[in-house]
Amino acid sequence: MQPPLIRTKGLLPRRLALGAAALSLLAASVFSQGVWADEANSTGLAVTATEVTVGQLHSATGTMAISETGSIQAERLAIEQINASGGILGRQIKVIQEDGASDWPTFAEKAKKLLVNDKVATVFGCWTSASRKAVLPIFEKENGLLYYPTFYEGLEQSKNVIYTGQEATQQILASLDWIAKTKGAKTFYLVGSDYIWPRTSMKIARKHIENVLHGTVVGEDYYPLGNTQFGSLINKVKLKKPDVVFAAVVGGSNVAFYKQLNAAGVNSAKQTLLTLSVTEDELLGIGGENMAGFYASMKYFQSLDNPNNKAFVDAFKAKYGKDSVIGDVTQAAYLGPWLWKAAVEKAGSFDVDKVVAASPGIELKTAPEGYVKVHENHHLWSKTRIGEVQPDGQFKVVYESDLIEPNPFPKGYQ
Repeated sequence: MQPPLIRTKGLLPRRLALGAAALSLLAASVFSQGVWADEANSTGLAVTATEVTVGQLHSATGTMAISETGSIQAERLAIEQINASGGILGRQIKVIQEDGASDWPTFAEKAKKLLVNDKVATVFGCWTSASRKAVLPIFEKENGLLYYPTFYEGLEQSKNVIYTGQEATQQILASLDWIAKTKGAKTFYLVGSDYIWPRTSMKIARKHIENVLHGTVVGEDYYPLGNTQFGSLINKVKLKKPDVVFAAVVGGSNVAFYKQLNAAGVNSAKQTLLTLSVTEDELLGIGGENMAGFYASMKYFQSLDNPNNKAFVDAFKAKYGKDSVIGDVTQAAYLGPWLWKAAVEKAGSFDVDKVVAASPGIELKTAPEGYVKVHENHHLWSKTRIGEVQPDGQFKVVYESDLIEPNPFPKGYQ
């Protein structure tokens, strides 16, 4: 927006010319700093005429790094591809990366830094529900925008978050229906890490098992993040002999859990196990041979056979190495920058309120999982897939649903 023209009676021509020249120099300076670059930014965010700054906030260290490293890599790949294609509204994306260090207060501290000090236009980040809950009040207070990539328990909807992973009805309920139907499962042993996502997920699972499937929960246990001792749990599973072990163990604990299960003879020949939390990223550490024949419920597996996914996998391996793997959350993280780009361009602005308003209805027909669409509740329409673990650390997709409408507040499960 140009400053208004001021007309003053009796002003000498030379003085008027000097004033106009000074004003032109000031305007040039302001334009060069991007303050009045165009109407795309009038928000005080870190946007200049040539650059827009975003934040990344994941655990690059600590017990959750095994799961979150893929998200960091996928978001960077998407941003590089967007920049190579011309950026967003003519601007290149600059990234400020912060490490949540698998510690929820650290996530909150870094979120405040990114929004208040760095004034980033958006943040791609978090993995655990504990980290998301820690930063959510900050994003809502400062009116920031978070793209959150992890499958989670649902029971949340915020104006300031776009949830690119699945919620409970798309992952938990659909997978329990599948295992009950295909395996005739009636008894379940629930196990998870000890924080909000596994506990809430298992609360939802128990209600579904008992009230809908008319099954029985024969055991339920939780272990601290980073726990590596599962001997007593394995003994209880052997004693109870459930039809299904339903698992939500996260992070580095997965390596110990599944290696100890296999060493104790609890394998797919003797026990059906369905996990909500093991992707190709975790299998890299666990070893496919330690989980072969077990099942995982996700919306994405690296082995999906479609042109979108082939291009994504090829680009990811070209950047991060031929032995790198891609899991569900990694793919969901990759969607974040692309969904933000589409919303910003639809809004014609980086203003958070305008971007949020433009987000519902955004479609990505180029998503590696095939197709996604942003719902009014800020979650994505997506499919549920069941993958069977293969010895080579990949998954064979044995079931695929139709697109499921997201419902973060399912009746009877709250």
